[in-house]
Amino acid sequence: MSLNTESKYPSRRSYVVKLRSDAGPGALMGRLENLVTGRQREFSSAEELLESIDSDLASAADKAAVENGGE
Repeated sequence: MSLNTESKYPSRRSYVVKLRSDAGPGALMGRLENLVTGRQREFSSAEELLESIDSDLASAADKAAVENGGE
């Protein structure tokens, strides 16, 4: 049996989602912030929120690949 040292929920994938006061079920608006990098992105729909998370995860994966020599 081997011990997995990688957390299931790593800090680099922690976000704060702040919704605007005028956001509603049909108009989700706010700001997404990555807690580790501090990178912030505003969104004006649920789709944009998911795209922001997807983009942030993709850029982190690209950075990790470069740091690991393209492995």
